[in-house]
Amino acid sequence: MVWEFVFMMVILKIPIVYLCLVVYWAVKAEPKPPEPALLPAEVPTPEPRSPWRPRRARRPRPGPHGAPGRAAARARRAPQRS
Repeated sequence: MVWEFVFMMVILKIPIVYLCLVVYWAVKAEPKPPEPALLPAEVPTPEPRSPWRPRRARRPRPGPHGAPGRAAARARRAPQRS
């Protein structure tokens, strides 16, 4: 029973002490100023876009409610005789 008490009170406190030291170190640290850029950044000029876009053909929905039934085949014309 004594060993469990010692383990709980001493050994398990080490991660808590470590966490407190890390937080203290992070709070006390001074931020470094950012380094200046060696070359200025160049923004690429976008290519002009055409206002016209081709329209995509809509396919009818499959099923009885979305698309009409198949159309009948056109009849061939009889050859004309002179």
